Amino acid sequence: MPFPMHAYHPFAGLAWLVIFWVVQLVIGYFVYKDAEKQKMSAPLWFILVIVPFFGFLLAVLYVIIREVRRPVAPEREPVAILKERFARGEITAGEYEQAKALIGKE
Repeated sequence: MPFPMHAYHPFAGLAWLVIFWVVQLVIGYFVYKDAEKQKMSAPLWFILVIVPFFGFLLAVLYVIIREVRRPVAPEREPVAILKERFARGEITAGEYEQAKALIGKE
């Protein structure tokens, strides 16, 4: 005779449910942080990922979308861009100093 169903602890189902939710919340946290870094709607993705039963599928969907979409270019400082343009000879020293002074006022 197989293992009888009545031999399970009464709180075993509750324990599995709690473990399931903790795993979904951890995945949601990592998706939130990554979506924030990727300049995607982090709160929306967090909510979608923690939806019961469908959250795991949506987490997979997030990873697929993240890999397919263009990577976000890192933000560069305006002064660094000015230095590059000056080094390439696109702007003169006077234009460089004038632009640097304008940026400093912001």
